[in-house]
Amino acid sequence: MGDLAIRPATIDDIPAIVAMLADDTLGAQRESPDDLAPYLTAMERLRADPHQHLVVAVREGRVVGTLQLTIIPGLSRRGATRSVIEGVRIHADERGGGLGSRLIEWAIGTSRREGCQLVQLTSDNTRTDAHRFYERLGFTASHVGFKLAL
Repeated sequence: MGDLAIRPATIDDIPAIVAMLADDTLGAQRESPDDLAPYLTAMERLRADPHQHLVVAVREGRVVGTLQLTIIPGLSRRGATRSVIEGVRIHADERGGGLGSRLIEWAIGTSRREGCQLVQLTSDNTRTDAHRFYERLGFTASHVGFKLAL
């Protein structure tokens, strides 16, 4: 994996993160790499919340991957704390080389250190390659997810 580092994202990383979010059919429909203002506002909210971990994977000074990990205390499951993994993206040049696994391993390890008893994520129905990837890492498709756009 070379000189790969996983570190908290900074404001300077936002253009690279947004470019990765927009780099597929679904992302191209919902992301706006030419208008970073809403992403910068969102970054300020994330930085203010200690339960949010937006990280980037960096190799040779270049952002090559990202994910967001959210820690959620709860009452269900006997007061269990869970984490949610969102926005997992790997730069097109880096796919298939194990970087996605490294990022998910980081998220699972951080979840354990934060006292989580469960790690969960959602993936769009059309992302069948991603589904196979998550299943290889031990995740199970145990629930049906629902979303409501507001």
